[in-house]
Amino acid sequence: MEPQESAIQYSQWNNSQDEVSMNVLTPESSGCERVYKKLCTRKLGIAMKVVGGIVLFWVIFVIGYITGYYIHKCK
Repeated sequence: MEPQESAIQYSQWNNSQDEVSMNVLTPESSGCERVYKKLCTRKLGIAMKVVGGIVLFWVIFVIGYITGYYIHKCK
C-alpha cells in the first residue's frame, strides 16, 4: 500500500507544546474568502497594505489641511 498524501502538518516544539495545523481546501469557499486570500497574502498583500497606508496618510493630510484652513481663516 502506498501512503496517502495529507494536508495535515504536525510539529513538536518541545515536550509540553504540540502544534497541528490542517489545510482544508473546499470548493465551497466563499467569494470573500477567495478575494481575501488573493489580495491580502504574499507579495500582493504587502503591496496592497503599503498602498493603502500611503492613501490613508494623504486622506488624513488633506482633511487636516482643509480643516486647518477653515479654522484659521482670516475674517
